[in-house]
Amino acid sequence: MMCAQWYRRSNIQSLFEQGMDMEAISRWTGALSGCGGCEWDIAEFLKNLEEQKKSKL
Repeated sequence: MMCAQWYRRSNIQSLFEQGMDMEAISRWTGALSGCGGCEWDIAEFLKNLEEQKKSKL
């Protein structure tokens, strides 16, 4: 689990691959809208996904 909203990394990654940024993912999933405990995890995960995406180009 990545946050208290029952969203796994695979769900977050899928939304990222659909073109959503952190704000859109937050609105879609409810993540980052509660205690904020998952904010750093999601930000770091999205940063890593962006780096992977750039390295494939």
